[in-house]
Amino acid sequence: MSRVVEIHRAGGPEVLEIREAAIGEPAADEVRIRVKALGINRVDMMWRMDQCTERVKFPARLGYEAAGIAEAVGSQVTHIAAGDLVSVIPAFSLNQYGMYGEVVMAPAVAVVRSPPGLTFVEAASIWMMFITAYGALIEIADLQAGETVLVTAASSSVGLAAIQIATRVGAIPVAITRTSAKRKQLLDAGAAYVVAVEEQDLVREVSRITNGTGARVAFDSVGGSRFAELVQSLSLFGTIFVYGMLSKEPTQLPMLDMVGKFPIIRGHTIWTTASNPGRLTAAVDFISSGLTSGRLRPVIDRVFPFDQLADAHRYMERNEHFGKIVVSVGE
Repeated sequence: MSRVVEIHRAGGPEVLEIREAAIGEPAADEVRIRVKALGINRVDMMWRMDQCTERVKFPARLGYEAAGIAEAVGSQVTHIAAGDLVSVIPAFSLNQYGMYGEVVMAPAVAVVRSPPGLTFVEAASIWMMFITAYGALIEIADLQAGETVLVTAASSSVGLAAIQIATRVGAIPVAITRTSAKRKQLLDAGAAYVVAVEEQDLVREVSRITNGTGARVAFDSVGGSRFAELVQSLSLFGTIFVYGMLSKEPTQLPMLDMVGKFPIIRGHTIWTTASNPGRLTAAVDFISSGLTSGRLRPVIDRVFPFDQLADAHRYMERNEHFGKIVVSVGE
């Protein structure tokens, strides 16, 4: 038996229920994991509230990221052995698997050996943020040295991952944030520039930074009323990757700039990469080598105990964190 988290209805953090469940033996293509840490992601909040594109089938599990020890592997699993230190990549439906638990079952395709040198807390934090950013900036945009990339919600875990990945390839990451409160932290995290949009004119600042040419790539999880400024800050034929919708305001397009700059606006999620085995392998290799070399590093904001998982959700909803929120499980 294991303690796991379930939801029986959509709602706030109070709908998260910890209960006892029998996990059983893994199927041929599964891995059973003794969990040591869980990564908390924005999509977990959306799933809990039944706001994802895939509808929740109640009662449901939740949680995409975990790190721990492989307890048992299915007969067809060859890349993982019992006793391995492993972490889980978000590459499955939450209607089939959920990583919020002390012992969980995971599809083998989503389980990898944790990169060496990481703690369980760090290993539980890496894949959602780094693969999401890698898929947009490297796999699709082919970001190059010297190019400018705009990163909104820059203090989020994915925003910080995007800054690090851009820096790793020699690009120029511009962190976009609301106020100057986190300016020093963002610069210390690798941002070349920080623009506080409630205090500075975004379009003017990006024009200054890029000598009037604009940025070729923007990586946006906000949308809302300032989206038009992001379009106006692009170069000709620039691309905006939309991977979130933090703003509750309507998102409007500046039509003159749409026909004047010829921007590409495309939706993006981790599934772009995680759904393709070849692309996923390339992403894992890129991220693992970056972690090994120290060019990439997880930024952990706060660690909650398993019994306070609902508080971890409440903390994320306040949008005050800088980096990843993680839950520690067991000793």
